[in-house]
Amino acid sequence: MSIIKNDSDIGPAVDINHVQTIRRIVLGLLGVLGFVLLLFTDSLWQDRSGHGFHETLESVGLVLIAVAIVGRTWCSLYIGGRKKQLIVEDGPYSICRNPLYVFSFIGAAGAGAQFGTLTTTALIATVTVVIFTIVTHKEEQFLHDKFGAVYDAYCARVPRFVPNFALWRSVPTLEIQTSLVTRTFLDACLFLAAYPVAELVELLQDKGYLPIYLLVP
Repeated sequence: MSIIKNDSDIGPAVDINHVQTIRRIVLGLLGVLGFVLLLFTDSLWQDRSGHGFHETLESVGLVLIAVAIVGRTWCSLYIGGRKKQLIVEDGPYSICRNPLYVFSFIGAAGAGAQFGTLTTTALIATVTVVIFTIVTHKEEQFLHDKFGAVYDAYCARVPRFVPNFALWRSVPTLEIQTSLVTRTFLDACLFLAAYPVAELVELLQDKGYLPIYLLVP
C-alpha cells in the first residue's frame, strides 16, 4: 500500500534533511579518523604469499561490496526519491523498512574487510549501524508525524532492519526515476574506494614508509 499526502509540511522535511546532512558529516569525519588509524595498523594474519586469511577476507569483502551496490540500486528502483511523499511497501520495503541502510551495513563491512582484519570489518560495520540507527529513529518520527496510523501499522508489520522474507510482495510495474537510480548506484560504488586505499596503505607499509604500531586480528 502507498499513501500519498500533501508535501506542504515543510517543518519536518527540513528536520529530516538536517538529520541526513549531519549523518553524512559524521560518517565523513569517522571515515577520515578511521583511515588515519589504519595507516599505522596491520593484520595479525598478514601473509605476503597472497594466499592467507588476510587475502581471503579481502575477497569476501569485495563480494559484500558487490552485494551492497546491487542491493542499494535495487532498492532505489522502488523508493526513487519518494521517501518523504509516500509509504513504499513493495519489493524490498515489504520485508524490511530500511533495506537501503541494510545494504549500507553490508557495504561498510565489505569496505572494512579490505584492510584484511576482522577488527576493522566489525568496527566499521558497527559504527555504520549505530549511526544509521540514530538516523532511522529521526526518520521514523518524521514519517509517524506525517502519515500517522498508516505508518504505525506498517512499522508493526515490517521489521526495521532484519528482513522477514515471508512478507515479500511486489508490483507488476514500477515508475522509475532514472537519475536517482543512477545517483544511488554511483554513491554505492564509493564502497569500492576501500580496495585501492587499502592496497596503497599495504604497499606503503611494505616499503617502510608507514610504520606499523599495532597488529589486530
